[in-house]
Amino acid sequence: MTPGRIGEITQNCCLASRNYLRHDETVRNVTAKRVQCDEIWSFCYAKVRAAKNAPDGAGDVWTWTALDADSKLIVSWLVGGRDAEYANGFMPDVASRLANPAQLTTDGHSPYLDAVEGAFGADVDFAQLVKLYGLAPKSDSPGARYSSGKCVGARKERFGGKPDPKHISTSYVERHNLTMRMSLKRYTRLSNAFSKRIDNHCHVLALYFVWYNFVRIYKTLRVTPAMAAGVTDRLWEMKDIVDLIDANASAPKKRGSYKERNSN
Repeated sequence: MTPGRIGEITQNCCLASRNYLRHDETVRNVTAKRVQCDEIWSFCYAKVRAAKNAPDGAGDVWTWTALDADSKLIVSWLVGGRDAEYANGFMPDVASRLANPAQLTTDGHSPYLDAVEGAFGADVDFAQLVKLYGLAPKSDSPGARYSSGKCVGARKERFGGKPDPKHISTSYVERHNLTMRMSLKRYTRLSNAFSKRIDNHCHVLALYFVWYNFVRIYKTLRVTPAMAAGVTDRLWEMKDIVDLIDANASAPKKRGSYKERNSN
């Protein structure tokens, strides 16, 4: 399957999921001073895209997230690959949801450079926090097998505007990656709880991000991220999410006739 085909499947799926629970409609005109972006890895069906009987969207799946560093609101998210195609699909969506120019920090992933320029132009204070890693640990233990090299330092690189060096950071969005792994079993390593279909993966993420933004009270803020960002003025409950699901659910289909099996 070609990268373009994968992009069509996952981006259409994410759009449907975000519309389903009103993320596109509600998370708009966000006033943010600092936005941090990152990507978190998972996989669908199998780690190898060419696995036997693999459905569309199988293989590596990355979730792109943009987080307001002050309110901790997830401004935008996208599921798919980790190449320029997805960066160019993700950053314009981030830009469309912000009410004002904000300082933007990403990791050192190179596709961000053209994508940020294309989405924001010169109207953004943009920098990257490039982490420097040593050699990966040499060990046969499971922990070492799935560990990257030790972080030995970081380099701050400015690419646009005048970003404040004190706030060139991806700490909050990386901490949110941990929240995702702790909240979603599909992101737990070395388990069989991974997604088997890409559309189900996107739907689960849609539920998660609405819960995270509108229902989950952030301990240090004592309100939800959506309340802190001024997106809503009330605390949502799980019932609100269930009501959204029920409102979008299609009418049940009429069951067919029952045919008794021959026991002989």
